[in-house]
Amino acid sequence: MMHNSDSLAAEFQRLQVRPDSGSAPPVLSLFTVDVSGNAAEYEQRLRSVLSPAVRLGATADFEQESLPVDDVPAWFAAVGSGHEERVPQFARAGREGYVAHTRGGRPWETQDWLYRFDPDEDSRGWEWWDATPVGPSRVHIWVDSWGESFFGCQELLWAAYAAGAVRVDGPTLQKSTVWSAEAGPAR
Repeated sequence: MMHNSDSLAAEFQRLQVRPDSGSAPPVLSLFTVDVSGNAAEYEQRLRSVLSPAVRLGATADFEQESLPVDDVPAWFAAVGSGHEERVPQFARAGREGYVAHTRGGRPWETQDWLYRFDPDEDSRGWEWWDATPVGPSRVHIWVDSWGESFFGCQELLWAAYAAGAVRVDGPTLQKSTVWSAEAGPAR
């Protein structure tokens, strides 16, 4: 998947404001996420992690040795770095869930994770579409994968787990009408 400044700007906008149903592509990829706490708080944490990464994708010089992390939540930067004293319980449990989900995969260091949002990096096979709470402890994450059922999404899984996921299933392709029925009006 190729990302450019226009697509990153649109993706960033969708992280800030739920898109209207008329703008959806024909199909979206769905991840079903179970969380240990409140679904709305989880959604807010996930958006707070992805927003600065997508913004950097549109603005940062990826030729630099390191990217600015000022806007990345401190808890997210800490969860992959081993600074346990700064990692909240939801992120610790999420890190353990990610390791189990990936069968021993290592937690992502913040810089490595941010570099996946380089528009010239073709391994990120998705763009954020929306997240919809569908119960007190369940969230649906919707991404645009250009209709592909199999795509690179490890950076999304890491963010989903680090934000407090207990379990992540998917992706599965769904008609966008499923999302629009769930999402309701734009907020």
